[in-house]
Amino acid sequence: MIDARLFHILVDSFSKILIPGLTMTIPLTAISFTLALLIAVATALVQFANVPFFKQAARFYIWVIRGIPLLVQLYVVFYGLPRLGIVITPFPAAVIVFSINEGAYAAEIIRAALEAVPSGQLEAGYCVGMSYLQTMRRIVLPQALRTAFPSLSNSLIAMVKDTSLAANITVTEMFMVTQRIVARTYEPLALYIEIGLIYLMFSTVLTKLQRAGERRLSLQNRPKSGVAGTAKVSGRPMVPAFLQRVPMRKTLCPMENVPEQPCCQDK
Repeated sequence: MIDARLFHILVDSFSKILIPGLTMTIPLTAISFTLALLIAVATALVQFANVPFFKQAARFYIWVIRGIPLLVQLYVVFYGLPRLGIVITPFPAAVIVFSINEGAYAAEIIRAALEAVPSGQLEAGYCVGMSYLQTMRRIVLPQALRTAFPSLSNSLIAMVKDTSLAANITVTEMFMVTQRIVARTYEPLALYIEIGLIYLMFSTVLTKLQRAGERRLSLQNRPKSGVAGTAKVSGRPMVPAFLQRVPMRKTLCPMENVPEQPCCQDK
């Protein structure tokens, strides 16, 4: 049974732990993950476009970041860079490290999703007059991001928990606040279980949002009527939505401009 003193400590510490979670842990995660997505999309597109120099640079970046522990990266940026005259305060240092670290992992997720899109989608964009950038933005990337959504959501949940490492560079997030309470009350078991439950609560909310997002994406991909995912009006298939927004102009498809072969004639 929990005695009165321990119960009072848990009740009193709950708000003291939760408030830094809402004001520090969540903003740190949101900012870092947003920047990580920008880095990941750029890195994945460079690899997908197969630009020689930039592709090798992207692979080197992914290789280095995935091979070095996150805690070591935090120490290098916060404790190591001041030796070079570069001093970064705790919160920006954590944002930089989490963004660069997560960007490397998310880049591989997005790259795999891009390669999963059939190559015919790219050719279809060229046939209706789109440039390479338009085809990527309007056709390929939306499909790839739908495929990558579950994996990216898992990465976001993992980042919420990884922010506890920021306590090592004096970021006053939930875990650091809990450590201070433990040092004052000498109740490590109960308090660390309590913060674990708070992390579980955050992860549960994100999991619910992930499932809601997946259901919405599945509804968007579901055909409304007709055959093979195209709606019909007056018995004629409609043009897909992403092609309706593109001004049509005369452009040669890969199969156009092929000379007709003469038919075989009986001699």
